[in-house]
Amino acid sequence: MNDRPYVLLSCAMSVDGYIDDASPERLRLSSPADFDRVDGVRAACDAILVGAGTVRADDPKLLIKSPARQDRRAARGLPRQLTKVTVTSTGDLDPGSRFFTAGDSPKLVYAASRAVPALKERLAGAGEVIDAGDPLDLRRMLADLAGRGVRRLMVEGGGGVHTHFLTEGLADELHLVVAPFFVGDPAAPRFVHPGVFPQSPAHPMRLAEVTRIGDLVLMRYLIKPRH
Repeated sequence: MNDRPYVLLSCAMSVDGYIDDASPERLRLSSPADFDRVDGVRAACDAILVGAGTVRADDPKLLIKSPARQDRRAARGLPRQLTKVTVTSTGDLDPGSRFFTAGDSPKLVYAASRAVPALKERLAGAGEVIDAGDPLDLRRMLADLAGRGVRRLMVEGGGGVHTHFLTEGLADELHLVVAPFFVGDPAAPRFVHPGVFPQSPAHPMRLAEVTRIGDLVLMRYLIKPRH
């Protein structure tokens, strides 16, 4: 078994690189056709991860929506739904969020050591809390997921989480959807935060596929060979 899962990052952004605007309402960057594509990508993975900030801001269910895709997974002896994963340094998570209440798949919370005791008490069995070191160590988390049989992990954000995976050199593939408009607001969140990236001009990613989805464009990049 590999020491970590294959890690696939998935993100939709505006032409100028924003993943939302600064308004209270969530900016819709995708389309029904692209949501269905994402559902298919989810169905091909073992686990799905978002950061605690995304859990708080978007309250996602993180489910495979298509019953047919669920049935095909079951026919292969796989769970109908993905294992849900989140990471938190502070432990600020609500056990009533849909991350915990939607679906019956395992919910894994990797927390910085200092947040673990209080978080276990707060969640009260809504999810399994795992000590991921202090500061939180993604390599430690990925090794634990591999030990649980997770071979393919889909990471859906947010920007801080994507940045962490990319700067640590822990991503293998990137699905980047570009929406046909600009946001142009410096107060809005961007796809990645400032950092030192191994994917530099000297070591670029490899473009494996370009797909038109209506007026959206999907670019699939391979980030580095597996070791």
